[in-house]
Amino acid sequence: MIRFASALRAAGKMLYSLPLCLLPTILLGTALARNVRLCESYLGPDGRHHSGFYCPRLNDPPAHGFCCQPASPGLKFCCPQPEVQRLLNESAAAESAPEEPRNPAPLLGVGLYGCLVLALLAVDLLHFLRSRRQRRPLGCSSASRRLLSRCLARPLLRLDDAPAADKARRAPAHLAVKVPELRLEGNRLFQAGRYEEALEAYTRALRLCPPEPQPCPERALLFRNRAAAHLKREDYAQAELDASEAIKVDGRDVKSLFRRSQALQKLGRLDQAILDLQRCASLEPKNKAFQEALRNLGSSMQEKMNSMSCTDSKVEQMFKLLLDAEEKDMDKKQKAAQNLIVLAREEPGAEKIFQSDGVRLLLQLLDTGRLDMMLAALRTLTGLCQGHRARTMAILAELGSQRLCTALEVEDEQVSMATYSLLQVTFDSLKEGLQRDVRGKEGAVVLEGTKELKWLLKQLLEALTRDSISPYGRDSILNLLISVVPRKSLQAPNNSLTLWVIDQGLQKILEVGGTVRHSPEGLRVTEDTHMSAAVLLSKLYEDLKCDAERENFCRLCEDYVRRVPRCGVGPWGLAEGAERWFEGHDVSGKLRAIQTASCLLQGPSEAGNHVLELSGIMESILALCASSQEADQLVAVEALIHAADKAKRATFITTNGASLLKEIYKHSQRDSIRIRALVGLCKLGSAGGTDFSMKQFAEGSTLKLAKQCRKWLCNEALEAGTRYWALEGLAFLTLDADVKEELVEDRETLQVLFQLARSENRSVLFAVASTLVNCTSSYDHEEPDPQLVELAKYAKQRIPEKHPKDKPEFVRRRVRKLLAAGVVSALSCMVKRESPSLSPACRELISRVFLAVVEDPEDRGAVVAHGGGKALIPLALEGTEAGQTKAAQALAKITITTAPEMAFPGERIYEVVRPLVGLLHVSRPALQNFEGLMALTNLAGTSEQLRQKIVKEKAVPMVEGHMFEEHEMIRLAATECMCNLALSPEVAELFLAEGSDRLKLLVLYSGEEDERLRQAASGALAVLTSLLPPVCTRIPQVTVHWLEILQALLLSPSPELQHRGAVVVRNMVAADKEVAAKLMESETLEILSVLAGAEDKPGAAPVAKECLAQAVSYGLIKPGPDGAK
Repeated sequence: MIRFASALRAAGKMLYSLPLCLLPTILLGTALARNVRLCESYLGPDGRHHSGFYCPRLNDPPAHGFCCQPASPGLKFCCPQPEVQRLLNESAAAESAPEEPRNPAPLLGVGLYGCLVLALLAVDLLHFLRSRRQRRPLGCSSASRRLLSRCLARPLLRLDDAPAADKARRAPAHLAVKVPELRLEGNRLFQAGRYEEALEAYTRALRLCPPEPQPCPERALLFRNRAAAHLKREDYAQAELDASEAIKVDGRDVKSLFRRSQALQKLGRLDQAILDLQRCASLEPKNKAFQEALRNLGSSMQEKMNSMSCTDSKVEQMFKLLLDAEEKDMDKKQKAAQNLIVLAREEPGAEKIFQSDGVRLLLQLLDTGRLDMMLAALRTLTGLCQGHRARTMAILAELGSQRLCTALEVEDEQVSMATYSLLQVTFDSLKEGLQRDVRGKEGAVVLEGTKELKWLLKQLLEALTRDSISPYGRDSILNLLISVVPRKSLQAPNNSLTLWVIDQGLQKILEVGGTVRHSPEGLRVTEDTHMSAAVLLSKLYEDLKCDAERENFCRLCEDYVRRVPRCGVGPWGLAEGAERWFEGHDVSGKLRAIQTASCLLQGPSEAGNHVLELSGIMESILALCASSQEADQLVAVEALIHAADKAKRATFITTNGASLLKEIYKHSQRDSIRIRALVGLCKLGSAGGTDFSMKQFAEGSTLKLAKQCRKWLCNEALEAGTRYWALEGLAFLTLDADVKEELVEDRETLQVLFQLARSENRSVLFAVASTLVNCTSSYDHEEPDPQLVELAKYAKQRIPEKHPKDKPEFVRRRVRKLLAAGVVSALSCMVKRESPSLSPACRELISRVFLAVVEDPEDRGAVVAHGGGKALIPLALEGTEAGQTKAAQALAKITITTAPEMAFPGERIYEVVRPLVGLLHVSRPALQNFEGLMALTNLAGTSEQLRQKIVKEKAVPMVEGHMFEEHEMIRLAATECMCNLALSPEVAELFLAEGSDRLKLLVLYSGEEDERLRQAASGALAVLTSLLPPVCTRIPQVTVHWLEILQALLLSPSPELQHRGAVVVRNMVAADKEVAAKLMESETLEILSVLAGAEDKPGAAPVAKECLAQAVSYGLIKPGPDGAK
């Protein structure tokens, strides 16, 4: 009976809650039915869909606040209340029907429901009275006690053991307290300008909110605040997503709507942005900010439409002119082609070309086969693909592999370079996605470029070994693979693309690297092909993450060299019928195997050493060095040269190959052979590097070798290849300080060296840069620890010795001579030429030379005058990490001692900020931190625009971090930088943020013993108190010693400190009467009185008089009879 009554009672409670659940739904439906201000979306008479709107709209009178629609099919509109009533009456008259008799069934149902409720109440009352009678007032029966003991013996149910649904019900109540706290913490961080940390706080709070179906009042606020943080971080795509989530929760949230409109404007989706702004204006018609934003957005859309309409006719005219076969005026066609290229570089023009069927027309130009038309088509397609993945994928599908191969087969270097640029942009768009603003139409397209990326790579790898590909096209493919395949940073976790290329194309790359130049059976290659293949192999090897991957790479290279086929056998070297090259007598196969080993030695030397250790390889190289055939001898001697500077083989070659190279150098009749033998001897002679104690040859031998290299280098009658080899030999020999001293004295050789800097040959540029690095001693070298040196002496170990002519005074003298010879102009010329030949390693070497030539402050003006400042900017933004750091450090040195407007005129000055901010990272050495802070201090004092740029690059938190450094010079530089940055209102506002100790730190630093630190901190206080009067009232709250610190500034013997202290006090007196009273009640009054009368204090005395005058106006003090206060 009791169980039955309990069940009835539970059923009754459910029935009680039923009306309460239905009541909000009924009321909501009624409210929606009566919401006559909303015109919902609908289909018009022509079948088109029309979006909904609120009445009145912007172009409607205020009285038209009701939604109307005629009875007959028509468009909805906003109208006044009488019109609504008239339409409703007409609709009721048209749809009137005879009134049906009322049905009594609902009334009967309500009555039965009431009886059921009364019955359940009665049963519940009976059960309650029965349970009270059965309850024992004292004790309990033995059976009940046994039951109770069994229940207590069971383990208690923990929260973790509860069912999942029960935990889900309990979690929101348990975590409800933390969500508002995290939101408020995020708000504080946001107001302090710490947007990244605010974003983390909002995200943590969102994770604590219950799942989506369950209500959470904080969800909309968190998404809205997170959208604001994303806007500050300029992550507009994520800001749009978060604002949309907030709008899902509350569709009338005007702040979220406005923030989404801001994000959409930045993303270029103006049509969607204006809808959100219109909604904001309809919800808050009196908000002037919304009205102003609507007007501005409308004018922007009008300008865009005018630009697009003007662009339409231009595009049509240019294509018509270019495709007109009867047009004979080539100047007009060239001008049209150039205009088309320029138009494609701008987003509106590129989009219009794409929408006007421009891709098909460009492909027609490409198919003409004319070089000028092909160049125009390729460069225009490059502009269309730049930073736009959707267009890139569409163009790639239309372009096809056949047209790409056709472009790469053209025997013209410019066409190959244009194809390289197109493929480079294509790869960038497929790998990195959209770099520009996302357009609205593209938001509905699912973009996945992995498939297209691998397809394109496969086409290029297959084209790499085709006979029809031109030598320039083959070099373009290699340079492209160097650029796009390896990871940009070794910290990136995914190297799957490198592994895929090794699996699919390593043998093709080795085939190109093993091609013997000028061989009638081999592939057509240029002078740079072997070096490009070596660099690509090196990049692939360096991108491997573990020993197993590297061992597999070396094994694949060994297998290829073992199975290099004879001439006429399949292209892969692994085809059926291929033989081991050393088992036959085919010289061509041996030469290809040796050339492959030479290429590996130039690239991944570990793999090259593995190949050299194969049975018969080294013996064949030495045997072919004595060949009577010049081509065979060239290949063998070059392999011997490349093996000479590899540690594992250097001893063997020194013992067995040095005598052979000397014989070849002395007795060969061919200069091409002699110069290669000479370079081999140069490498062996420089095997000790900069260690003066390691001499491979007799005294004076390296000077003789260097003299011969300089002689061949300056002989313009020799072929270019011979002179290039002489330059490479000189690059090795300049590790010897005696050779450096002779080279900088040889003005003719230096001029030839600088002329070769204009070359497009990768090896030549690297050799020139290496020679200059050696001459300036700008390579990395660490001073040995004295204790370790003593231990090495005790253990009788060899200790590296520095050449006496590598001391700082000799290095400075050599740098001065290079500057006088024009080294800066040569380096600037190397950087200006945007060529794939300028590899990242070469850029790093150039950065090292620049850092060496700006070391002396007296030389920095000359460096800037010859274009060094301009050349350093691209070096600091692109290249290896070490190269970028060296270039940034050189920029910092120039910025510290040279006026920034003169060193970097125009817009170039803003490009300097990012490299300098990079020097502030805590991972950088202390010297780089210090120089970066000093340079930013100089920039921050130049203009407000530069200060805004520094803030945008997120330098303020790093500067604040360095203000806490233990090193006094870094702490001083950071404080000086903050003093100049405080001139920006955005930075000044940070000192008023709640919970921040920025202001306290400045006040305390103003009382330090270091006078320069006190000057910087008190200067920052003077700036802040002048810009923000609330800072004046906050100073007494941050520390109890504030009064002592200000008095110490006023009493300082330094006029600069006195003036800064007087300005701070004046600002505090003027800002608040209570603060002024505290100052006048202390000894500050006497100090100010003395300062006001001091005639030898031209800076502090007038300011002290202003303080006293303000105190008099407050009535805190009275002037004396003689006018003194």
